[in-house]
Amino acid sequence: MAISDKLDKTKRSFKEKVALLLNKFSKVDESYFESLEDLLISNDVGAKLSLKIIDELKDDCKINKITFPNQITDLLFDKLKTLYSKQEYDSQINLSNKTNIILVFGVNGVGKTTSIAKLANIYKNKGLKVLLVGADTFRMGAIEQLDVWAKRVNVDIVSGHDNSDPSSVIYDGVSKGVKEGYDLVIVDTAGRLQTKDNLMNEANKMYRVISKILPEQYVESLLVLDSTIGQNGIYQAKAFLDNCNITGIILTKMDGTSKGGIVLGIKDQLNIPVKYIGVGEGINDLMEFDLDEYLKGILD
Repeated sequence: MAISDKLDKTKRSFKEKVALLLNKFSKVDESYFESLEDLLISNDVGAKLSLKIIDELKDDCKINKITFPNQITDLLFDKLKTLYSKQEYDSQINLSNKTNIILVFGVNGVGKTTSIAKLANIYKNKGLKVLLVGADTFRMGAIEQLDVWAKRVNVDIVSGHDNSDPSSVIYDGVSKGVKEGYDLVIVDTAGRLQTKDNLMNEANKMYRVISKILPEQYVESLLVLDSTIGQNGIYQAKAFLDNCNITGIILTKMDGTSKGGIVLGIKDQLNIPVKYIGVGEGINDLMEFDLDEYLKGILD
């Protein structure tokens, strides 16, 4: 199933608001563009990017002599795609190493642990030998939760104990991954990193521990964000960037939000690509991000 089929709330929101614009305006004028800008902002595209889109649409309308609102949709699709892809756009997870490492960050409640299980399921079904590492030792029950998911997905797991040193757990997990020939090691990190300085220091320690085992190896670092909190998710993400080399976003609960423009806001403000989106609670409800399908989903 395509991403566009899973974004019903966002699609309905956009379609209803665009329909209102079509009913309200018979021609493209300044009032129309102001309303279109409000539409984009209300769908969490972000004020700065929305203004940029509107300014460029105005220029394109003049060049192409577009005068009717129903001619704008295709132009908007192309504009959003161009702006998103202006800088490097890569939704793929880097799996170029013999033993690949993914660190997964995120605050409590965003769906981090279940996203890890879904990732493990995706790559296990692709034929990779997958190992989970439960290093979220500061959250009560996190390790047990990941262990349940590991059994459900049928992958191996290395876990610490509550309040044990996360980096020592990561050392044990990555060492096992290298020694026993795992293709992919996915690490569940502490869920309070953005609020505690000592935990931010712990993030740096994690990278140092991995580099001791796998010197100079690229480490994929994914940040899980809840799409339903909109622009607050971007503020949340910025707190991670100073100490975590975030390479991609997993955006959860996309099936439950009417404000799917957050994908565009993330790329514009953080220049970090969304690599996966969560579109349900099932084990198969994590999908690789596809820009064209996403834009079709919100603009169809």
